[in-house]
Amino acid sequence: MTPDTVELVASYWTLCGDVYAGGPDEVSPFDFRDRVETASRVGYRGMGFVHADIMAVADRLGFPTMKRILDDNGMKYVEVEIIMDWFTDGERRARSNAVRRDLLKAAEALDACHIKIGANIEDNGTKVWPREKMAADFAELCDQAAGIGKRIALELMPFSNLRTIDQGLQLITDAGTTNGGLMLDVWHLARGGIDFGEIRKVPKELIFWVEIDDADPDIVENLWVDTIHHRRLPGEGSFDIQAFLEAVRDVGYTNPCGVEIISSVHRALPLEEAARRAYDTAIRQFQMLEPGAGAR
Repeated sequence: MTPDTVELVASYWTLCGDVYAGGPDEVSPFDFRDRVETASRVGYRGMGFVHADIMAVADRLGFPTMKRILDDNGMKYVEVEIIMDWFTDGERRARSNAVRRDLLKAAEALDACHIKIGANIEDNGTKVWPREKMAADFAELCDQAAGIGKRIALELMPFSNLRTIDQGLQLITDAGTTNGGLMLDVWHLARGGIDFGEIRKVPKELIFWVEIDDADPDIVENLWVDTIHHRRLPGEGSFDIQAFLEAVRDVGYTNPCGVEIISSVHRALPLEEAARRAYDTAIRQFQMLEPGAGAR
């Protein structure tokens, strides 16, 4: 992973404008074509989209037109997100299943590289779910994704019940899947107190995606508020992003790197400025990397 070889992907929240996760509306106020063309012009080679925005745009344009716009602008990588509560029951599971159906359809139509999922974030992830049930439900979800040739990327989060690398690896082992892997976001690992050195114990084939961003030295209010309103551009906060990237590189990861800026300041910027500032600060992190040994 060097400045000459890395391909950056703009995660949804980086270019969505003035909306945020869990807000009253997650649909971007920016036109879909404008977002894609701006991302391409700045240098991104992929983009991410959340469920609400995907379905709103698909209702207006249709998936074939969306795919054509992405292809025409060199978007090699498409990420769709996020399936939560895939291991639950009752109304929560019913809502999750509806999102799952939509995202499976979108992933196939847009040729997504993966579908992002998360774990239990209710009560700060303190509720215990049976390990066997989570493994079985994860395997079922992976099987459904495999049916359309797609992968499931589990994002570890410090406010969920799957917050550590060991927990993520255990789930994948228990499920016995071949198309389920981990998504490692520097924010979630750093805020979760996970030493980046632990990344080196992950088999490279199980790291499906990585993301970078930054944050203040201290958590603002609580983890949820901090993550959806106060992220910083890479290099403008307190994280040791080079240590994160070095660990990922040492494992042998060579796939793209997502840039996920969820910030009340960033989302108020004009689209072009938001795209360029996020891209420039992210690529600078790779320029600062020391030469390393690479794949083990």
